[in-house]
Order: sequence, then C-alpha cells, then structure tokens
Amino acid sequence: MSVSRIVLYYAFTPISDPQAVRLWQLELCRGLGLKGRIIVSEQGINGTVGGELSAVKQYVRRTREYEPFSGMEFKWSSGGAEQFPRLSVKVRPELVAFGVPEQIEVDEEGVVGAGTHLRPEQVHQLVDTERARGREVTFFDGRNAMEAAIGRFSGAVVPETETTRDFVAELDSGRYDHLKDQPVVTYCTGGIRCEVLSALMTQRGFQEVYQIDGGIARYGEAYGDSGLWEGELYVFDGRMNTRFSDQAVTLGRCSVCQAPTSSYHNCMDRGCSTLQLYCEDCQHIPSQQRCEDCRARIAADPQHPNTGTLEKERRR
Repeated sequence: MSVSRIVLYYAFTPISDPQAVRLWQLELCRGLGLKGRIIVSEQGINGTVGGELSAVKQYVRRTREYEPFSGMEFKWSSGGAEQFPRLSVKVRPELVAFGVPEQIEVDEEGVVGAGTHLRPEQVHQLVDTERARGREVTFFDGRNAMEAAIGRFSGAVVPETETTRDFVAELDSGRYDHLKDQPVVTYCTGGIRCEVLSALMTQRGFQEVYQIDGGIARYGEAYGDSGLWEGELYVFDGRMNTRFSDQAVTLGRCSVCQAPTSSYHNCMDRGCSTLQLYCEDCQHIPSQQRCEDCRARIAADPQHPNTGTLEKERRR
C-alpha cells in the first residue's frame, strides 16, 4: 500500500525569470505525478503539492537544487494528489495578492521590513513577558473572515475581509490605529501572508509587529489544542479543514440555523465560489445552498426560475 503526503512551502527571494521557473516546476510535477497549486513571481514561489511519498521527496530534493530555493522549508501534512483537482502552475505579479506589488520589496533575505519571526514557544514567552509588564499582546488574523470562522487565536482581531486585497483598505481605515504602539502578532495558515501583511503594517506606523514562524500550522504542531489556538484550521485542498487534536472545539456556526459545524459548502449558483458553513441538517436544503448575495439577487428578480422556491422557503 503506497503512502502519500502533501507539502506546503514558500520562499520570498528575487526571481529573474518567473516563466522559466514555472515551466521547470510544471514539468517536474508532471513527471512525478504530483497535483496541487504553485504560484511563481518575481518575488519568489509559493506552493502546495501532493502525491506518493517517494515522489514528493524527490520533488523537495530537486526543487532545493535551485540555488534561490536551497534553504526553503517544506511543511509536511497528511493527504495526497487526490486532494487536488489538477496541477496548476502560474506566474503572478505578486506571491500573495494584496494588490500592492509596488509596496513590497524582496531581497535575498526575504520581504524587506517584515515583522519579527517568532517560534511557537517564543509567542508564549512574549505573551507572558508583556502581561508581566501590564500589557496585552494582540493577535491579528491575516486570513479572510471565512477562514477565521472555524478557528483563531484566543481574543484575536479578525478584520472584515473577504479577500487578501481587502487588508490594505482595512489597515488604511484607521480602525486599528490604537494598536500601533502595542505588540501585535500576525498569523495565517503557513506564514506567507503574514510576511507581506506585517511589512504593510510596519510601513503604516505599527511599531512592534511580529509573525509566527511557520504560521498556524507550525504552532499547531507544537501545542495542538493546549495553547492559545482555538478551533480548527481551514486548508486549501479537498480536506477543507483539519484538527490538531481530538480536543479541538467547534467554533463555526451553520449559516442557516447557527448549529455548531466546520463543514464548508460552495454556493450552488454557477459562477459563484462563495463558501458557507452548513450543519448536517441544513446542508441538504436546496433553497439554502446559496450565499447571501445570490439569494438577494434571485429575490430581486421576479423572472428568475428559483424565485418561487425562495418565497416558499420564507413562508415555512
């Protein structure tokens, strides 16, 4: 019986020819039978791929043979190629789509001006030290609000964002200015979004910004559900979410009845990729399997074939 694995990785490092790297990675993954998603830009590389263990090991070794990626760290997790619909390798202007490539500078050391990296144990040390001084550490979620619905750090600030691009407007809104002279720990799934987010915060006058080295994934490996993390981790593959232990609490709530759940489902309207949480009792109700925007659009259109179905549901 073959064993499969998934690896997650990123490296911020100058890439002079992203298209050449894309073609190399595409052929490498195809030859090894791997599936997943890889983004290459002038800022570096970011990927998640899965397949048979021996093939993934070969992939890691051969990718590290390229000098700019020689020190790149790979995070291993359960799963395999079946968690991905296909192999996708693309070139993008940004490694993480914040929409402000001109504000991000990358050199051989990584993102210029990014927050200080903290290992999981150092996060706890910071919290304890600051509390002894009479100050609280603020955890700042670098993911979108949908991901944070099922898991987050205790007491964390969760900005009202649907996409990564929303963070710039959030930071410029002034609603977090009271944190500019306080210790702030940014966090995200594997750490890559916080490399950019923490730099954007520093540029905007946040004086003491940190990021968790390896993100939530690395913190969960170290502390499971016995630390400061609560709930489950949203992941970008067929699993949708993962737990660090059997003691994980269920923070998510069904979008229909508010029952506890961590089960995400796509809006049933074609062309809409919105994910919502549904419990087992509500996930099979066709009229409820639409996001709020699509339901409003249908309700406003008397000629839409589903308008009658929504009206009957409201009358129940």
